[in-house]
Amino acid sequence: MKNILLCGVGGQGTVLASKILARSAMERGELVHTAETIGMAQRGGSVVSHVRIGEGCYSPLISRGQADVVLAFEAAEAVRNLPYLKEGGTVIVSTTAVKPVTDALSKTDYDGQVMLDYLARQNVRLIVVDGDALVEKCGSAKVLNIALLGAAARADVIGMTVEDIRHIIETTLAPKFQAMNLKALELGAASV
Repeated sequence: MKNILLCGVGGQGTVLASKILARSAMERGELVHTAETIGMAQRGGSVVSHVRIGEGCYSPLISRGQADVVLAFEAAEAVRNLPYLKEGGTVIVSTTAVKPVTDALSKTDYDGQVMLDYLARQNVRLIVVDGDALVEKCGSAKVLNIALLGAAARADVIGMTVEDIRHIIETTLAPKFQAMNLKALELGAASV
């Protein structure tokens, strides 16, 4: 069984990434449970998606201390969801910082580095992906989610290959978005 927790903020594509993971696993014949906790996440609020793959799970929600992987599109969200990670699990996190509303209102200089430093001191396998550089090469910030899926697939922590994810992108996304997302997938995989 594989437990993958995806987290980010509204607008980063957390739910789409979880759907791509789930569909990829289903196409491989595996049992999949998913759930999203989106709350006030229209833009800027926390979004968490649970993806559970394999036999033996009866609930779509991952319990604290049971996630094999936390795939985080934002560093503060990685830290906030760290209690879900099992001991020695993997955190894949983007360096791209998204200022929370409270930070923007108080005019502090949040850039995510303090969160990345905190993660580096934890007992986790940490993979940091330069999200800003990847999305710049792709021409859109909307593909960060796919780049991180590519990194996770190449790191061999989600039970799927880059080719598995490529197939889902090619068969489910609108043709006008495929080239950009496939480029993001390859760049994310190459970053690991």
